[in-house]
Amino acid sequence: MQSRDSRRLALFEPAGCGPPMEAEALTAYTTINDDQTPETEIPPLRTGDKAFRDFGIAEPICAALEAEGIVTAFPIQALTLPIALDGHDLIGQARTGTGKTLAFGVPILERIHEAAREPASPRALVVVPTRELAIQVADDLRMAGARIDVNVVTLYGGRAYEPQIDALATVDIVVGTPGRLLDLSRQGHLRLGRVRTLVLDEADKMLDLGFLPDVERILQLTPPARQTMLFSATMPGEVVTLARRYLSRPTHIRAEQHDEPAHVPTTEQHVFRAHQMDKIEVLARVLQAEGRGLTIVFSRTKRSADQVASSLTAKGFAAAAVHGDLGQGQRERAMRAFRSGKVDVLVATDVAARGLDVDDVTHVVNYECPEDEKAYLHRIGRTGRAGRGGVAVTFVDWDDLHRWKSINDGLHLDFADPAETYSTSDHLYAALRIPRTAGSVLPRAQRDRAGLEAEDLEDIGETGKTRSRTNARARHADAVRHDRQPGVSGDGARQTRQRSQRSRRRTRGGQPTRPGAESPPLAEHAPSQHAPAQHGRAAPLDAHEPEAPMRAGQPTTAESAAGGSQTARRARRRGARTRSNSTAAAAE
Repeated sequence: MQSRDSRRLALFEPAGCGPPMEAEALTAYTTINDDQTPETEIPPLRTGDKAFRDFGIAEPICAALEAEGIVTAFPIQALTLPIALDGHDLIGQARTGTGKTLAFGVPILERIHEAAREPASPRALVVVPTRELAIQVADDLRMAGARIDVNVVTLYGGRAYEPQIDALATVDIVVGTPGRLLDLSRQGHLRLGRVRTLVLDEADKMLDLGFLPDVERILQLTPPARQTMLFSATMPGEVVTLARRYLSRPTHIRAEQHDEPAHVPTTEQHVFRAHQMDKIEVLARVLQAEGRGLTIVFSRTKRSADQVASSLTAKGFAAAAVHGDLGQGQRERAMRAFRSGKVDVLVATDVAARGLDVDDVTHVVNYECPEDEKAYLHRIGRTGRAGRGGVAVTFVDWDDLHRWKSINDGLHLDFADPAETYSTSDHLYAALRIPRTAGSVLPRAQRDRAGLEAEDLEDIGETGKTRSRTNARARHADAVRHDRQPGVSGDGARQTRQRSQRSRRRTRGGQPTRPGAESPPLAEHAPSQHAPAQHGRAAPLDAHEPEAPMRAGQPTTAESAAGGSQTARRARRRGARTRSNSTAAAAE
């Protein structure tokens, strides 16, 4: 009988004399010891081009992939599929843009019907760091499972709870961010006790965003006998510790040789030392380069992203911004416009664009120097995906030269001393094939994009407002006001509302009056016929009970009987001030 390792070796033998796949290697081990020494290692393996059908995948899944033009597996997919289809835990490590989504998506779809569907109880869970990545992964899973009965639900913040809760009634696969997953789990709308397959995608980014504690809580809510797959471009120590704690005898897969460069070889890289005041002008020339398609401009801060997008829009480019300060509806609107081509320049921050896979992205521009080599690799990995070519341009300010030197040395690049570059520099035009006629503003003849305004803004509701009873009552009252006019019933007849009787309490001089009691004598306080009229007096409370006018500073009988109320004391003070002013005027 063949061992598991020998069966894997047979799977990866070259198929005939076809061309080998792009630089792949498999290092498999059955456990991770404390000294990080694997018990069992398999030497690097070479494979030929293998189609998805060669792995015994169900016909509806293969047909759905072929309908999208996906026939041959990429290295990370070819190395992962045999192990994942057997139900074993694994760690997948590969460069960004090499097809990790289908590497875990196809095994999930292949095994999804091994258990019956139950409401609010997914059988597979994919945890991702960002909302945009959740939407992208869910779309890829729906594409691959288009010809089978599978329901994929995305759960992430920024959207109303109710539509997501309703979708969980017939859920099979959940793709979500840690925060919203935990929220729905605490509320009892999401039960993770029947999860059979768990995937942690972009684990290193979840570490950077501080999500690892939430991820551990999610792992503790799932059954111990689950299959766990962890995918990451890099393997920091915290991610290795997470794998040792929650994965059972994982197989570690690397989809490139150890001596290969970390960046995608098909990406053409350029680094320019640009001045902060001239960057926007240099960017305007870069965006007019020959052969430029969709372009992503990376900014370090949210404010800078807004400023760059506004400046490019004023110069005639179809640009949109994506960052954390925008509402979820605005972010999704910008992404839809970018994917459909209505906008060809997307200005984004690192977090918002993590893991984005958009076809036909030809250029990536680092408007500001990345923080480290990991951020640099992530940014330039948005182009040159799936074997395509791409161009990556990085602007380095004088203040960022030390940071760039660290990135250059860490990745063994050849840009230790970037050339000083301005918007009129000849080497800029020559390196990026920019026409000499390119200027600061895009010519009107080239403004053929519809722009962000052509994309509708979807009403996605407001997060969390409908979960409280108070807001539920207010929402019901608003619905009643919108459905019918006040005082009119459904058939148009006038509806009479019964007004409730208000209990009124009469007082005089601060003392309650008894019904039917005789009014105190007012004649002795009645003003003479020659007394001046008092202005600003309140109207009597009752027409049958007239109120006697009161001279300034003179308390009423009721007030005197009550020992002098606060109102009487204020009146006496006003009267004293009035007499003092009159005396002063007479003296003058």
